[in-house]
Amino acid sequence: MKDVGVIFRREMGAYFHSPIAYIFIVVFLFLTSGFYTNGFFLAGVADMRDFFGTLPLYLLFFIPALTMRLWAEDQRLGTFELLMTLPMKPWHIVLGKYLAGLAFYAIALACTFTIPISLMWIGHPDLGAIACGYFGSLLLGALFLAIGIFVSGLFRDQIAAFILTLLACAFFVLAGTQFFVAILDGWVDGLGSFLSSAFAVNLRFEGIERGVIGLDDVLFFLSFSIVFLVLNTLSLEGRKY
Repeated sequence: MKDVGVIFRREMGAYFHSPIAYIFIVVFLFLTSGFYTNGFFLAGVADMRDFFGTLPLYLLFFIPALTMRLWAEDQRLGTFELLMTLPMKPWHIVLGKYLAGLAFYAIALACTFTIPISLMWIGHPDLGAIACGYFGSLLLGALFLAIGIFVSGLFRDQIAAFILTLLACAFFVLAGTQFFVAILDGWVDGLGSFLSSAFAVNLRFEGIERGVIGLDDVLFFLSFSIVFLVLNTLSLEGRKY
């Protein structure tokens, strides 16, 4: 796994050796913690349900912005061919890039720990539910990151990678909405309900952030993440040869 570590360090350096990482974290904290704090003082309830409830919407924009450069920038700068000629297996490169993106997202998420710390100081929040919420947030981010790195590998242009990743992640979120289900069921009987049961991330995320961690929900996030990482690896292997 030495090759994975080399790619991981390279990508983490690319994040933090430029102002991009710090801008992303500041914007992420402003959107998530800022708006939650405003609603918290209006509601006056010591829990983080509003924070986790709106997080998937913020991740629809944050994750594509995070992943759009993972492969697209290498293709633009001409370093993609260099990576493919290195004595590394393609899945080692994919895993290194993916883990770097996941680590960066985890750091941004960890920066919001000031919220539960503040809640413990002013009240008696359900720490178990909060821990489950963060666990679900990590799983959700891992899935969106896997989608993003796959899409980034298909495009040279970062904007195209951003838009396509956003649309793909939005599908997984919208699949669980009643509006989406009703429209598709109206077109083809049972289609919306099928897509909702098969792809809806928000329904599974809501269960986890309420404190109910089902094995099927965890496997849903992990299996789809693995599928997109495998697809990314296969697409690279096809282009390598």
